[in-house]
Amino acid sequence: MTTPEAREEAVLEAVRKRREQVNEAIPEELPIQRPERLYEASRYLLDAGGKRLRPTVLLATGEALVDAEPLSEEYRAFPTVDGDTIDLMDAAVSVEVIQSFTLIHDDIMDDDDLRRGVPAVHKEYDLETAILAGDTLYSKAFEIMLETGAEPDRTVDALGILATTCTKICEGQSLDVTFENRTDVTPEEYLEMVEQKTAVLYAASACLPAILLGADDETIDALYGYGLDIGRAFQIQDDVLDLTVPSEKLGKQRGSDLVENKQTLITVHARDQGVDIEGLVDTTDVDAVTEAEIDDAVAELEEAGSISYANEKARDLVDQGKARLEVLPDNEARDLLCDLADYLIERGY
Repeated sequence: MTTPEAREEAVLEAVRKRREQVNEAIPEELPIQRPERLYEASRYLLDAGGKRLRPTVLLATGEALVDAEPLSEEYRAFPTVDGDTIDLMDAAVSVEVIQSFTLIHDDIMDDDDLRRGVPAVHKEYDLETAILAGDTLYSKAFEIMLETGAEPDRTVDALGILATTCTKICEGQSLDVTFENRTDVTPEEYLEMVEQKTAVLYAASACLPAILLGADDETIDALYGYGLDIGRAFQIQDDVLDLTVPSEKLGKQRGSDLVENKQTLITVHARDQGVDIEGLVDTTDVDAVTEAEIDDAVAELEEAGSISYANEKARDLVDQGKARLEVLPDNEARDLLCDLADYLIERGY
């Protein structure tokens, strides 16, 4: 049986190889042009790094669909199911550009100082430039998706998925903000929120190759479901890691979600068990909270069974998502998609 450590090493190597190609493609699809400051700000987070998990899901799904050995096909001239070729890398860059757009606007809304180890865009530049950079990335994603060379009807369907995804991300972000002022959020409402805010971009990443390459509706729907499942699991595990991983590994204050009164599956469950969530820490200032306070809060959440509940829910979602991959040929790329799903809930920082 593959150990989590061996799986993580294999997944990270697979991601690294695809990330290198995505990183090479980003400047080609999003060059610095006039006005330079706008495009420098637009590229800022993309150039700062990121694992490129969503493009990896997209590219690996394409390989699984056409039963290709991983990394054996040229992504810029990728074979479709009916013998043509498309530029699958354009689709991969498009979803990563959408991801960067959401991060810029998230950081503005939360007034966060750092992202990927560098100052947030609105801190490095200014608020106005950051807003424009996010808007530019949003529109550029659609322009890039138009360049895949897929058949017109498939391109229209892909653009429709991209548009719906962006709408749902905004709806999910709005729900997240609303939840901060509520004490009656249910687990079902929380899962709906993370599906829209986080999971839909994984869902788009998984189903877009099926659309562009000409797969049938059953396959497209199953892959969309896979993305929703692993995306929700990813966010739930992020909530767990925010409480359980040391601050120096997280790159931010451990327990910051709790201090800022962000609703998570953990706190929603704990409140149902009678835990006074608002009383777990005495401050709303992330810089003022102590490690001892977070330790005490985590101990109470563990006693309520809430962290175990979140871990089990994430595992159930990953198992459900992996089962959906049965629509794909049994090959190495499909195995990678399964391992990616497991990695999302086993990873550390």
